[in-house]
Amino acid sequence: MKKNIGFLSTRFAGVDGVTLEASKWAQVLRGMGHTCFWFAGQLDKDPARSMQVPEAFFQHEKNLWINERIFGRKQRDPVVTDTIQEVKNRLKERIREFVRRFDIDMLILQNALTIPMHVPLGMALTEFIAETQTPTIAHHHDFYWERTRFSVNGVGDYLRMAFPPNLPSMEHVVINSAAQEELALRTGISSIIIPNILDFENPPDAALTCRLTLRSELGLQEDDIIILQPTRIVQRKGIEHALTLVKELADPRCKLVISHEAGDEGYDYADWLKQEARNMGIDLRMLNTDMRDPWNDMESDSDGHSLLDIYPCADFVTYPSLYEGFGNAFLEAVYFQKPVLINRYAIFVRDIEPKGFDLVAMDGFLTEKTIRKVRELLKSEERRLRMVRTNYEVASRHYSYAVLRRWLRILLINFFGTEGADA
Repeated sequence: MKKNIGFLSTRFAGVDGVTLEASKWAQVLRGMGHTCFWFAGQLDKDPARSMQVPEAFFQHEKNLWINERIFGRKQRDPVVTDTIQEVKNRLKERIREFVRRFDIDMLILQNALTIPMHVPLGMALTEFIAETQTPTIAHHHDFYWERTRFSVNGVGDYLRMAFPPNLPSMEHVVINSAAQEELALRTGISSIIIPNILDFENPPDAALTCRLTLRSELGLQEDDIIILQPTRIVQRKGIEHALTLVKELADPRCKLVISHEAGDEGYDYADWLKQEARNMGIDLRMLNTDMRDPWNDMESDSDGHSLLDIYPCADFVTYPSLYEGFGNAFLEAVYFQKPVLINRYAIFVRDIEPKGFDLVAMDGFLTEKTIRKVRELLKSEERRLRMVRTNYEVASRHYSYAVLRRWLRILLINFFGTEGADA
């Protein structure tokens, strides 16, 4: 039976990992016959099926005021408590309005009860679900205990209450095995693992004009080699290793292109990377454009690029992250059949590497052997094709929409019985 499903978070806009996964989940659910609706503080979804509440955005001025007074200190002023409660109550009313307006049968909360970027929103959702027993999937991407900036705080009572809560009408989904174990250890909450996914059943169509168009925009020549760093510019992405790789390749045709903008965590790292590139004599290009979500259900009017435009133009992909909850960019590179250099971050080693991917790997630093492997790949089309075809086949078995479809069907049956299996 068809269900109305409401996605809630602080933001569904741009190309952060949470937004992209939410869009893919919605795409799968629509394919199963259900209808999806959206609630967030920042949105780029169809207005007819969404509700934007600016106060729910984690960068709303009231929430920034709260965060400045609750993180990095152990004591909470009564005025801050009153403000948190005030914002929580207003948001709870808007959530109630959202559920009523669109006749929501089930909620999917994307990281809103996981990382406390917006404490009042998490509390509002927890109270609303406790009061209504609305069937809810809490999809957790990165928990507060995984980030040092939340380790000292004055809201331990709220974090234990809502990040995440243990409620009878709520099912919990995590994206890796370490998160599953830590969640159970800290809270006693059981969960299932649904990794990040892509539509490997339907390979992407590469735009024929893409290569020339992007090279023209970046001022590159046709024989230049595009080394793509397809991530946001934040320090944990380890982009300095991509700079080192390009320097050591010592080929003037190699240009490092960073696809996403800086901003979520400031601009200091981006400025440092630019200076390092100048010092190393590396040709670094930043697209400096708003990246569009290619899985958004609304046709975008933006002139910016989407991942579907960027990846086909790459000759090689770097993904030297220091830490990831899963690794969207890795999966995207495999989907677009590009050779990849990957830093063996903890979740990759534990959950992804055992699947049998064929990759160039590094362990926190670049060796001459690693650089030699990259050179060989850039020179040998036969080796590249063998690598990318193997990786696509492995990912198709473990990270396709079919995996998500199966788990969502199980969760719907848990909530609604057999009527939830198919719309």
